[in-house]
Amino acid sequence: MTDTSPRFAALGLSADLCEALDTAGFDRAFPIQAASIPEILTGRDVCGKAKTGQGKTLAFGTPILDRCAASGAARPGAPRALVLVPTRELAKQVCEVLEPLGAALDRSVISVYGGAPMERQVDQLGRGADVVIATPGRMIAHLQDGTVTLSDLEVVVLDEADRMVDMGFLPQVEWILRHLPEGRVQTLLFSATLDGQIAHIAKRYLDDPAFCEIESLDPTVEEMAHRFLQVHHMDKVRVVAAISGGVNKTLVFVNTKRAADRMVRNLRDEGVRAAAIHGDRSQRDRERALEGFAAGRTPVLVATDVAARGLDIDGVDCVIQADLPEDHKAYLHRAGRTARAGNDGVAVLLVEWNQGIHVKVLQRRLKISEPVVEVFSTDPRLADLVAFDADVVDEAASA
Repeated sequence: MTDTSPRFAALGLSADLCEALDTAGFDRAFPIQAASIPEILTGRDVCGKAKTGQGKTLAFGTPILDRCAASGAARPGAPRALVLVPTRELAKQVCEVLEPLGAALDRSVISVYGGAPMERQVDQLGRGADVVIATPGRMIAHLQDGTVTLSDLEVVVLDEADRMVDMGFLPQVEWILRHLPEGRVQTLLFSATLDGQIAHIAKRYLDDPAFCEIESLDPTVEEMAHRFLQVHHMDKVRVVAAISGGVNKTLVFVNTKRAADRMVRNLRDEGVRAAAIHGDRSQRDRERALEGFAAGRTPVLVATDVAARGLDIDGVDCVIQADLPEDHKAYLHRAGRTARAGNDGVAVLLVEWNQGIHVKVLQRRLKISEPVVEVFSTDPRLADLVAFDADVVDEAASA
């Protein structure tokens, strides 16, 4: 953000909320926030388009918190605002951002998601929650059990709508939207894309929405460094260990759950602290892995695509795609975990000898002309992967 970015107070938010934002270190608004907050404050439906990591949480979260503050405290089991997200990790992250801001306005924010005990969530809902952040399946379970009602709902948010569609949650999302109370419920949709099924949702469930589309902040190609490294399959772990040794936080993508667990075991054998997140890990294990990575205690996190959807972790220095992505969109999704919000980052793709044609197709679609470089060489393009110094190259040459 530059000094020319507007301050939150200029967008129409309350003084108490602006003070809480300033205390939390948010002094100026990102473009998606500057574009959408004034529209949301008018009560209008909004379609917001921006990549993950560009500030969508505060874009919808701040105006709905102000709205909840003006409406009075929520009744037990009857939230004022509902935010639907695709994954439990994202539910927790959104809650962590909004909860302290809500507390400053004497409003409660909670998250409900699968893999966590229902009893605790029922207790939280029963005490009265102004804003509920939920995954679709768990929200439907609470609605069917009668532990929550949408009768007092004033605003509903579809966050990372494209991811919910990709993960097959569209039927659950539409089920919830069909069960909204009669009358006016402000509907906000935020997504990295607004075409295809997202356009269908917008047309069917939003009323004359304002479109707030931010195209200029996509860092995945223009602003980050891309490195394509040719490696032998048996050298992948060693290469990942070498790269991660030169940075603080490295996110490694693989294609399967077994590959994630195997990568972690092998990295630990190399003396690297690493953890994995994937669908077979318990919620507690996933949360522990994410917390350790975010705090810097575990410098390497290994993830599958599904487990990493919607992750918003600050300070990821390097993303390594140890396995070839499905297509250019998957590459962008993975690479977009670094170089976020104006920070630097490096995206590395490990290329095996027989994957050259696939990589050329990938680069053509990405409009990247970066050559594939032999990993253990003195090529100057390896300079930003600081762990590849002369000793590493010499050792590789003599192996």
